[in-house]
Amino acid sequence: MAFQPVIDLHESRIDSHEALVRGPAGEGAGSILAKVNESNLYAFDQACRVKAIEMASRLGLDCHLNINFLPNAVYEPRACIRRTLEAAASTGFPLDRLTFELTEDERIADEAHIRGIIAEYRRHGFRIALDDFGTGHSGLARLAALKPDCVKLDRAVVKDCDTDRVRLAIVASMVGLAREIGIKLVVEGVERIGEVEALRAAGVRYMQGFYFARPVFEGIARDADIPWPAASMQTLGQA
Repeated sequence: MAFQPVIDLHESRIDSHEALVRGPAGEGAGSILAKVNESNLYAFDQACRVKAIEMASRLGLDCHLNINFLPNAVYEPRACIRRTLEAAASTGFPLDRLTFELTEDERIADEAHIRGIIAEYRRHGFRIALDDFGTGHSGLARLAALKPDCVKLDRAVVKDCDTDRVRLAIVASMVGLAREIGIKLVVEGVERIGEVEALRAAGVRYMQGFYFARPVFEGIARDADIPWPAASMQTLGQA
């Protein structure tokens, strides 16, 4: 696993870390995911959850942990969550610090099934995020149907938002929407200070991307490692 922080720009602190699958020598996720198929999907999903929780605990992670999950690998929510609960119990990792991110490339054939998964996860205190929002299958219809706790806006939407008024207008509308319906908005893929400042001016509070920190293989970034931009605008509304 590698871990990449999500930062809270208003409070100049790391809000959470996203666990990202890697090979044993740090190989990228693509080389691992290419080996996942219907026969090993469930085992892969379970192994990733357990490894993420165990490693986060070992590294002393003291904030929220975000784990990508594959809803099509979950055949029965209560049974499939068992190893997650066991890993959290054995490591002492608090359940209310776990957020499961629904990946955008997951096509959901049975919407009632995924709503059942979300209900079971929330029963244990977990939160749900829609990852890579604005691309693939993560759109407004899924947002309305699943009512997640968090939306992660994909870089494809926000790239060069400091020079593209259309992209910045989309971000600003998402800030307003997130505030109106009471969900957390995280902007992914922030790579330049110009983007940081444009996003901050639009009211974005939570950001993730290479500008702040690249994924750390078997390690975690700390608050002191982040190149915090000067003078956070505390008076802005929170997204």
